[in-house]
Amino acid sequence: MNLLFSNDKRGQYPDSWYAATATPLAPFPPLRGETHADVCIVGGGYTGLSAALHLAEHGYDVALLDAHRVGFGASGRNGGQLGSGQRMDQDGLEDLMGRDAAHDLWAMAQDAKALVKGLIAKHEIDCHLKPGVAEFGFGKHDVRELQDYARKLQDTYGYGDAEPLDEDAAQSYCVSPAYKGGFIDKDAAHLHPLSLALGLAKAAANAGARIFEMSHVHHIKEGAKAIVQTDKGRIIADHVILAGNGYLGNLNRKVAARVMPINNFIAATEPLGDATRAILPQDVAVADTKFVVNYFRLSHDNRLLFGGGESYGYRFPKDIAAKVRKPMSEIFPALKDVKIDYAWGGTLGITMKRMPYLARVAPNILSASGYSGHGVGNAVQAGKLMADAIHGQDAGFNTMAAVPTPSFPGSGALRTPLLALAMSWYAMRDRMGV
Repeated sequence: MNLLFSNDKRGQYPDSWYAATATPLAPFPPLRGETHADVCIVGGGYTGLSAALHLAEHGYDVALLDAHRVGFGASGRNGGQLGSGQRMDQDGLEDLMGRDAAHDLWAMAQDAKALVKGLIAKHEIDCHLKPGVAEFGFGKHDVRELQDYARKLQDTYGYGDAEPLDEDAAQSYCVSPAYKGGFIDKDAAHLHPLSLALGLAKAAANAGARIFEMSHVHHIKEGAKAIVQTDKGRIIADHVILAGNGYLGNLNRKVAARVMPINNFIAATEPLGDATRAILPQDVAVADTKFVVNYFRLSHDNRLLFGGGESYGYRFPKDIAAKVRKPMSEIFPALKDVKIDYAWGGTLGITMKRMPYLARVAPNILSASGYSGHGVGNAVQAGKLMADAIHGQDAGFNTMAAVPTPSFPGSGALRTPLLALAMSWYAMRDRMGV
């Protein structure tokens, strides 16, 4: 099954609130015939667009290919949370990599957050950037772990923007009977993800990158000069960057073995007006401690954008709104009957360790993917790291590439049911409150 074409209409953004409210770009042309480039980038999401922008600013001739439209995939559909740190917390990174490496990865994550904010400011990208992301737990154990983690960030990593919250303080940010406390990260942020992607595309094009839409890459021939083949053209390039994330398919087997595509879903309610104060008195984004994470925030037109729900097949469910309404009603019982105006799904890439997979998969082919739901900062940074590596400055790329990324168990047709079985187990634990 080719996920590029399984759940969406070719060349059309999903029927999302993001697509309805972003300022569209004029379509870029499809690739026709043969052309040459210093660097060919496969994928027009945050990773590819960031790489294209930074390479073009270095003076490289860059050609970017997307099977649909720029920002079509997870970059234009996600929850819009620009979090601090890596997807794996610092405790896990210390156990996996050691304290020094964990501190390096924390510093890189801080750089990623600053990079996104800096690009938004530099290129005047109107994506409704706002500060604040809270993480909340459901019981005493969850809450204690979150509060202790915030204190660790303060004491061990010198990060003063993480503040522990007891239940009363948590309710001042999010009024829900489900949450018993956690912490607020005041330097994390939330934004309109599709507008960010379109802003990066505009900046990359202005810097000289050539962008080709409706140009599905179905084969790459490796060699000193790589040949990237689409349905109606090909690019001969000195370097190739793979930036397809959950939509990369089997273009590279090494990546496919380590990055698994899964689907996630978001709904946008009708405008709530002053009722927003009864659920989110402060305009911050929220995520929680469930394995199947609930994440939500307010839109700039006072809707609740709520992500959640579980699905373990590659086809989107027929009624996405009903899929999301269930967890939304658990967090906000008063909204159980609220009208949902938009509901959409998207495909992201995850790894076994929930850390990005950056690799040199051939002497002149770099890949970055598997952001595991933490891609707003990670993906933009990964694009820059690959651009820097091609430019001869590979220290940052090598730091991320050193993170162990094991293959998923099984192969071929077995990988998806094995993953579904594992995720179903964790989802059941969520429901049981384990």
